[in-house]
Amino acid sequence: MITRRTFSKLGLALAAGSALLGMPALAQDRPAPFDKPGDVKIALVRYLSTGDFFQAYLAGVESQAKALGVQLQVFDSRQDAALQADMVDQAIALGVQGIIIQHGLTESMKEAAQRAVDAGIKVVAFDVNVENDKIPQIEQSDRDLARLALEQAIKDNGESWKAGYVYVAGIAPLDRRNETWVEFKKKYPGINEAAMFGTLDNPIANSVANQARSVVSANPDITVMFAPYDEFAKGVKIAVDEAGLSSSVKIYSADISTADISAMREAGSAWAATAATNPAVVGQVSVRALAQLLAGEDPGKSVIVPPTLITQKDLNDNDIKNMEELSAKLPQFAHADVAMPAWMPNPNAK
Repeated sequence: MITRRTFSKLGLALAAGSALLGMPALAQDRPAPFDKPGDVKIALVRYLSTGDFFQAYLAGVESQAKALGVQLQVFDSRQDAALQADMVDQAIALGVQGIIIQHGLTESMKEAAQRAVDAGIKVVAFDVNVENDKIPQIEQSDRDLARLALEQAIKDNGESWKAGYVYVAGIAPLDRRNETWVEFKKKYPGINEAAMFGTLDNPIANSVANQARSVVSANPDITVMFAPYDEFAKGVKIAVDEAGLSSSVKIYSADISTADISAMREAGSAWAATAATNPAVVGQVSVRALAQLLAGEDPGKSVIVPPTLITQKDLNDNDIKNMEELSAKLPQFAHADVAMPAWMPNPNAK
C-alpha cells in the first residue's frame, strides 16, 4: 500500500536521482511558468537570417523551446530595421511572455526593446546592443573569436603581412570583432591593412565576392584576408580562387557550418582557420537565458558562449566533414554549460 506521503517521497527521490544522473527534471519539477508545458509563449525577432549560421541558430532556438515545452513564434525582418521594430510590437500584441531580439541596429531596436520591457515582457538580446540594463546580452565572446583567428594568422604568417579586411560597421558582433582587429594592428605594426571592404547585401557571399575581386586585382600582394564572418569568408574565397591566388593568400574567419567545413577542406583551399561557437548552442543558450528571466532567475547581464579555434589541419587530421562530426570529435563545441540551472532540460542529452 503506497500512501500519499510515500508517493511524494518517491517522487522527490526520483527527481533527485534524475539530477544526479544529469537527466532533465520532469516538467512538474521545473519552476513556474515551466511546470505547465504549453502555457509559455515566446518570440524570436530576427534581423539577419541569411546563411548557415542563422539556420543553425534557429534550429538551436527551436530545440531548446521544444525541450522546455514553450510555444515559439519566429519573426523574420530580413535586414529591414524598421520592420524588425514593428515585429517587436507585433510580438507584444500577441501576448508573448518573452522575446529574443537577434541582431539588429541599436538605433532602431533600443526603443522597441524598451516598449517590450514596459509591457512586462522579459527580453534578451543576441548580438545587438539595445542599451538596456534590464536586458541580458547573449554574446559569442566576439573579441575572443577575433583574437583566436588572428593569433592563428600570426602563428601561420609571422608578424608582418599585407592584409585585406572585411567589415561592416554598426552590427554589434562585427564592431566587437573590429575592436580586436584594431588592437592587433597596434600590437603588430608590421600588419599593413591594404584594403577594407564589406557589405551585408543579399546574397552576402556573392556581394562580398564582387568587392573582393576588385581588392585582389588592385592588391595582388595581399597574403592574409581577415573576414570575421563566414559569409564574408565565402565571398573572399570565391574571389581568391578566381584570381588564382589560393596558394599565396590565407583566409581567417569567424563562425562555421557544414558548407564552411567543405570549403576549408577543398584541395589547396585558402581558408586556413576559423574561430567559432556552435550556432545551435548559441540559440539554445538564448532561450535558456530568457527562460531563467521568466522563472525569476538572473542569468547575468552578459551571457557569454566561449568559442573554439578550428583550423584546416584540425578538420583534415580528424576527417571532419560536417557539423555533427565536429561536435562529436571536438566535444567542447557540442554543448556550452551556460545558463544551465539544474532544472533546465538539455536538448543535447542522449
